[in-house]
Amino acid sequence: MISYSNWHLPYEINPAYKQRTAYFCMEFGVHQALKIYSGGLGYLAGSHMRSAYELRQNLFGIGILWRYGYYDQVRDDHGFMAVQFQKKLYTFLQQTDIQFTIPINGKEVMIKVYYLAPEVFNSAPLFLLSTDFPENEEAVREYTHRLYDRNHETRIAQNMILGIGGAKVVDLLGGADVYHMNEGHALAMTFYLFSKWKDVDKVREHVVFTTHTPEKAGNEEHNINDMDRMGFFSGVPLEIIRKITRTEGEMLGYTPSALYMSKISNGVSKLHGEVSREMWKDYAGICPITHVTNAQQKKFWADRELNQAYVNRDDMGLKVIKKELKRELFEVVANQTGKMFNPNVFTIVWSRRFAEYKRANLLLRNKERFLNFINNPKYPVQIVWAGKPYPFDFGAINTFNDIISFTQDRPNLAVLVGYEIELSYLLKRGADVWLNTPRRPREASGTSGMTAAMNGAVNVSVLDGWIPEFSVHGENSFIIPPADHNTMETVEIDNFDYENLMSVLENEVVPAYYDDPERWLKIMRKSMHDVYPYFDSDRMAVEYYQKIYQHPFSPVDRLLDKVFDQSEG
Repeated sequence: MISYSNWHLPYEINPAYKQRTAYFCMEFGVHQALKIYSGGLGYLAGSHMRSAYELRQNLFGIGILWRYGYYDQVRDDHGFMAVQFQKKLYTFLQQTDIQFTIPINGKEVMIKVYYLAPEVFNSAPLFLLSTDFPENEEAVREYTHRLYDRNHETRIAQNMILGIGGAKVVDLLGGADVYHMNEGHALAMTFYLFSKWKDVDKVREHVVFTTHTPEKAGNEEHNINDMDRMGFFSGVPLEIIRKITRTEGEMLGYTPSALYMSKISNGVSKLHGEVSREMWKDYAGICPITHVTNAQQKKFWADRELNQAYVNRDDMGLKVIKKELKRELFEVVANQTGKMFNPNVFTIVWSRRFAEYKRANLLLRNKERFLNFINNPKYPVQIVWAGKPYPFDFGAINTFNDIISFTQDRPNLAVLVGYEIELSYLLKRGADVWLNTPRRPREASGTSGMTAAMNGAVNVSVLDGWIPEFSVHGENSFIIPPADHNTMETVEIDNFDYENLMSVLENEVVPAYYDDPERWLKIMRKSMHDVYPYFDSDRMAVEYYQKIYQHPFSPVDRLLDKVFDQSEG
């Protein structure tokens, strides 16, 4: 059992990164074997933890041990998507001697903590909280069963466990200089600190916040009275909470509240920083919003043999290895769908979290044109879809199943299930094109395209998220001309984007692949060149210290800076 007494990071800290940082996140995609992630947020946190370890930064993670994970994506008897919740046990996690109770909804909830040591997956240390113990009644044990539980009160409880429970863990570990909320789920941590320090400025001085999405559904909010009743605010009177978060109605928004309680915030791409500043511009007194563009760890994600051929300028090796990587993906396609894909055929992959705005079915908007495109005998095309809808988003699940239905009897179209890190590896390594089709500007970053580029897949994308910082059309990627989202309705945008997508694919991308393979190889090489080192998470982890963690705190009339008597807190 790991003892928390006098705990310190089990390696020598690089003095450039000496500020002790507690990194709070609802999910971590550190490794395929630790299934406590749902998608991009977790993948990003995983790369951040691995780079922090490589750079010997003074950083450790605070998360939750989800006993049933997000969910297991499987097929039903008819081949359509089904949701399975399977209990997970991890012998590589060590139980610590940290345990305490916090009041949630009038009950004392026992929390125990597990530890992921750095040497297991080459990541910064990670502390994972759990309520799944016999000391708790069954309903309480379920708080840490499922990531993003759909029950309203359970979600509030989960956020309290991460925020309040996580802050208590940090206390027991000796405190931190910086409390980093990676997305707003840990917001309760700020009110816990306020209840302890009785000074809103002191909280702001130590808290930083990363916002990951311009989507309303991603900017969580709950009824402020329910939150108060459940203990979310650590005993701070509701009238003070309303003042410091400027909440006038019944719903408290996590993102604006986090912006009030932090010294600085960041979006996750240059464009997302601009979008975020525009989104929250009417909220007087919030912290500054800058950007730190997301990135992924090349060391973890890139195929080593393919990368070595690239480094050696071995063009023949690049071609041979890429074809072999396609074969490896196609073994999975054959196993799941009974279809035999051809490694000599141009292959498009659309694969990411299955949210409506990402438009997995954009390609199918005009089915006649689409079928003509994929069945052109001169330019044959294969397409693979994969991704996980939210397990209770039945609209997204229906879209997923509609695509399965459309593709079932077509030998060059396939939909895969089980989209987690391992399948993501194979898809990125086996893709010729990585297709990205969100409605601009609703994709905050979209890091899957980075790891695809690291594996020789060429991005074909809407000009959103990280892509504007990377793309040079026809040189390292192919860009769909942007629709004017300020003047066009959603249907018009979708029609506009579909026409331009098909035009780019039919007239530029596929002919380049088949008619000018040397140019295609040049584009592929340029993509691999341009994605590194800027879009490697080592740069991102350094930038977080330089731009965010070490950012000086400046209390410039930031709303109620010194208005509370000590007794009010």
